[in-house]
Amino acid sequence: MSEVVQMQYEEKQFLGYNLFNLLVRTVIAGGCLISYFFSPTTIVDDSSDLFLILGISVLFISVLLFFVLHLKTEVSGNFLILNGFWTTRKVKIDLNNIVAYEKVKYSKLLLNRPIYNLHLKGKIKFYTHGNWAVELTDKEGLKYRIGSQRPDELCEVIKKVKK
Repeated sequence: MSEVVQMQYEEKQFLGYNLFNLLVRTVIAGGCLISYFFSPTTIVDDSSDLFLILGISVLFISVLLFFVLHLKTEVSGNFLILNGFWTTRKVKIDLNNIVAYEKVKYSKLLLNRPIYNLHLKGKIKFYTHGNWAVELTDKEGLKYRIGSQRPDELCEVIKKVKK
């Protein structure tokens, strides 16, 4: 008989909450709407209506992005599993190979782009939004930096699995 593995931790992060992209979308939509409202109304071909349509479209897409799953983090059994967009591959990290873990500030910057499985300078990064991350170090010295809204809880679950 096969064992049923209990999920110990799950966190979903949605793309619309990323502050960098939210700011960019707001500036674009605001610029379009300001251009529409301050354009002269005497234009015969009504090309200023395009600014209204574009501004409302950007706001609509921005609202839809609050429901698009960017990163799903779960701890199940002895594995930390990271799922991303439709086209991304599932990343499965064996927690038995982890020698160190700690809660760290994700970045010195205020605005960061969402990333999934980015290999950069000996680290593999996963991030959607927030300020905190859990950094895991495996036996080979490879570091995984996983952005989380609940880093303390994730560290506690990893601690329980490691025992």
